[in-house]
Amino acid sequence: MLIGEVARRSGVSARMLRHYDSLGLVRPTGRTGAGYREYSSEDIRRIFHIESLRSLGLSLRDVGRALDDPGFTPSELVDDLARRTRERIAAETELLTRLRRIGAAEPAGWEDVLQIVALLQALGSKSAGTRQRAALSSVDDVPVPVEALVEAALSETDPNVAGALRWALAQSGEAGLALLAEGPGSPAAEVRKRAVQSIAEIPDDKATAVLRDALAHSDIVVRRYAAVALGARGVTDAVPTLIGMIVEETNDVDAADALSALASRPASADQIASRLVECLADGTVGPSARRRLAQALADIPGHTASRALADLSHDEDRAVALTAAYILGIRDTR
Repeated sequence: MLIGEVARRSGVSARMLRHYDSLGLVRPTGRTGAGYREYSSEDIRRIFHIESLRSLGLSLRDVGRALDDPGFTPSELVDDLARRTRERIAAETELLTRLRRIGAAEPAGWEDVLQIVALLQALGSKSAGTRQRAALSSVDDVPVPVEALVEAALSETDPNVAGALRWALAQSGEAGLALLAEGPGSPAAEVRKRAVQSIAEIPDDKATAVLRDALAHSDIVVRRYAAVALGARGVTDAVPTLIGMIVEETNDVDAADALSALASRPASADQIASRLVECLADGTVGPSARRRLAQALADIPGHTASRALADLSHDEDRAVALTAAYILGIRDTR
């Protein structure tokens, strides 16, 4: 079979077939009387073998080794091809993500594109200071795409940078919240925590609704961060979790402050005081926890809290009694 017919049937161009011949990959078995290349059925089969191996990403050099070296083992080469393919896919995915984010920012011109690219690169910098400056500058005329801000906030380990990113997300409105709301569903505990911390910085009703849902989360850390944020927003559903934090001495100062904020309304104050009293009466609560609960009553106004403190001033635990008596003295002077 002549080279033109082989090219037509195999889909490999005549030029490539000549290249294979020059490399010694496929040398036509025969020649016609006029000197034209003539391929046998075995030659054509080898051409198809070459094309199959090339489709896996093998170089022509590796193809030649695979077909001609009896000691050649494919496993190592295939593993290397798989590694390189993964690296290429990761690089292409990163590029696609960057292009999508630039498009989402709707740049007006190339100057905007360059600014967005610079900010995206700064967010991925190894320097915490550079990342922080990028977060703080992300609300200027050409903002960083909110998707990039969310990704950065959910992966940031530096507390100063994380705070700047949460601030930037609080300015982003509903778009940022919608993406952050997926964070508590992450399998990674740190991502769940960072997500609820970021949501807590967004001061609107939709964020409050997401935080309410977080009170029922299976992750106690998520529940605690949500409870502290909801306490500051006047949501009494957070009270049980906040009291639990005081008992367990986990961010108990923040929890007590949140209870104090909730107690600004008389009805809430009595409810909180009653729950604190119930907890104090629980025989399973240890002495140090009872002291913290007594201290929490200090900032709860109303007769229920005052009556509870008066009873506690005669408590069998001297430390609790002294704490309650001291708090009562302060309340009497107000």
